Amino acid sequence: MAGSKMSLLLAVVLVLSVLLTGATHAGPEMDPYKILGVTRSASQAEIKKVYKRLAKEWHPDKNKNPGAEDMFIKITKSYEILSNEDKRANYDRYGQTDDTQPYSSGRYGHRHDSFYFDESFFNFPFNSKTHRDFADSKYTLHFNQYINDVVPNSYKRPYLIKITSDWCFSCIHIEPVWKEVVQEMETLGVGIGVVDVGYERRLANHLGAHRTPSILGVINGKVTFFHYAVAKEHLRQFVEDLLPQRLVERVTDKNDLQFLNSWHELNKPHVLLFDQVPVVPLLYKLTAFAYKDYLQFGYVDQGLSETANLQKQFNINTYAPTMLVFKENIDKPADIIQAKGMKKQIIDEFMSNNKFLLAPRLVNQKLFDELCPVKQFHRRRKYCVLLMTRDEETFSFGNQAFLSFASANTKEVVRFAYVYQRLQQPLCDILMQNKDSVVILERRNAAGKALFKPVTAWNGSEEDKQRLLDELERLQKDPSILIHDAMLPELNNEFASMFVIRWIYASYDYLSEVIDDILHNNWREMMPLLSLIFSALFILFGTVVIQAFRLLNVFAVGFSRPPKKNFVEVTELTDITYMSNLVKLRPGHMNIVLVLTDASKNILLSKFAKEVYSFTGSLTLHFSFLNIDKHSEWMNTLLEYAQDAMQIDADEDDGGNHKMDYTGYVLALNGHKKYLCLFKPVYTGEDLEGKSSEDEGATTGGRSRSSSRDDHPPRKSNRSRSISTLQIHHKLDRLGLWMERLMEGTLPRYYIPSWPGLDKITPCK
Repeated sequence: MAGSKMSLLLAVVLVLSVLLTGATHAGPEMDPYKILGVTRSASQAEIKKVYKRLAKEWHPDKNKNPGAEDMFIKITKSYEILSNEDKRANYDRYGQTDDTQPYSSGRYGHRHDSFYFDESFFNFPFNSKTHRDFADSKYTLHFNQYINDVVPNSYKRPYLIKITSDWCFSCIHIEPVWKEVVQEMETLGVGIGVVDVGYERRLANHLGAHRTPSILGVINGKVTFFHYAVAKEHLRQFVEDLLPQRLVERVTDKNDLQFLNSWHELNKPHVLLFDQVPVVPLLYKLTAFAYKDYLQFGYVDQGLSETANLQKQFNINTYAPTMLVFKENIDKPADIIQAKGMKKQIIDEFMSNNKFLLAPRLVNQKLFDELCPVKQFHRRRKYCVLLMTRDEETFSFGNQAFLSFASANTKEVVRFAYVYQRLQQPLCDILMQNKDSVVILERRNAAGKALFKPVTAWNGSEEDKQRLLDELERLQKDPSILIHDAMLPELNNEFASMFVIRWIYASYDYLSEVIDDILHNNWREMMPLLSLIFSALFILFGTVVIQAFRLLNVFAVGFSRPPKKNFVEVTELTDITYMSNLVKLRPGHMNIVLVLTDASKNILLSKFAKEVYSFTGSLTLHFSFLNIDKHSEWMNTLLEYAQDAMQIDADEDDGGNHKMDYTGYVLALNGHKKYLCLFKPVYTGEDLEGKSSEDEGATTGGRSRSSSRDDHPPRKSNRSRSISTLQIHHKLDRLGLWMERLMEGTLPRYYIPSWPGLDKITPCK
């Protein structure tokens, strides 16, 4: 008996000695002064200098020593302690290196970094690579990854991010809950991220996370911190609270018609989810956030008596969630899915297939780009049938007939859309030839080039439908029927006026979170949010003030700015108009001069007017033309100043002399500052032999398309071939793009010492 007691006593003593030995060794191992090799009286400048040297020496990417990574972590941790005056004083006083200790006290022992953890999750944190769980490695975020990926994606889905470090003992306490939440949230579509402050201190500072552990959410590029107990229910609610409040509308028998009929105003399909639960499922809210730009979402609680008529009307099965999509026809759903366990992949596919109405209205350039994408490959080409109409009651029959025609379409390569002329006038002016209101078009490049063909003056009659159907059938067999081309302007954003409403809603959400931050965060953590709010207020206030001054200026000049004309006023530059139209132009004004000949005058003037029409609203631009048959010597004299820079080509005539062909050149002349910008005709890539000389006098909006350049026989040189065979009405194809660069101020300028006199040049014809 005595022997057993003695053995037990020896065992206890042995265990205590081992623990005490470990404790005595732990201190020296984590002495930050010894690790950095500085004295306790070292200044911050000395500590920082030593840290930079050691970090560079022991960085794992440069030091291949097996213990370099552990040493680098110790160096980083030591600098983290000694560079912070509070942590350094705490270590000097108590020898405490745990970074969680300075932020808590005995009175609030269960609180850590603005949220609480359950002590039941406590375990012994053997803090080394062989004992730590690195399952979070696939979610690790870096600064560039956060800026380039997470922030843009946060406008489609929220992110849940954990801030941790290798030396954070308290981080281990929340791991079981974190893993469970990550597993659930990721399947619902929530983004997950982990930031290790030991390696990504820059990102942690950018997020405003100054302590570990921390949990935060990111949505619409905005950071929100989690403040409550780390429990699965609380984190789930936190993710739900990140989402905007007006994503999903509650729909009953009383407001169902109002909800579904808003498709015309919002220009979106509407989605209804029927389910038995009283609250909107989180998966449905996340889907609504991801597709908020395309679809309007509603929720019907099947447990309410106020929804009985809706369930009966659409024959809803009460045993499984049902999702309906309504487009222009609110009496019959366009698509439906029903399943007991709806998965995110199924819902995403369902939403992607129903993003657009059968015949949506083109309300902005983004919708136009998605509905009518630019042609990339022959098999992926998309054709758009576009109706240009008005929103008056008299046009409702034709609009309804167009919708009926679009509903019967079964071809995936054809999309239908319509525009209101009063809202998209520049587009309609280009496409409406001979007052035709339905066109078939194919976009060729992102700069706006498109091929099109007017079909019919649409009024909804059976003859119009048959004519459009015949043209679509011809298009499938022969895409070359699109004989016209044009540079389409960017569409007006018809929903831009809703910015103020969105800003008010966003401000309400921000203010509600500010109140929450005041209750939980310190002022240092609130600074990014307060800075964002005051910046937004300053920008809004500045915009209002500037707009007010503009309005006052308009009233002061008595509405002197004339409206845009329906034509382009082009005057001839002669010795009579030379002084007023160029030499004595007011400061800031420019004269856009088209160079032409007697033979090309009519063709080039017509094309010139179309290309510059969208710029006629500017009071600082004047438009003229110069007859090169009369004033070729003036042109040669003017361009001598910029001859080397512009490298103007010369064609060799039959006599062996070099003669400059300036036909189709455009000069932007600034009379006050004495400089010019030059536009030269550029080969556009189209067939140069597609038309005979007899066709060059045809309508300037049309163009026959032929084979590619590879089908042409060999010529003497590429440069001479382009200039000699370039058709006259193609010379101004890219003038619209050049005008945009001119207005942006990005074109090269060639300065002139003095303007040559036009009246002193001998006419040469």
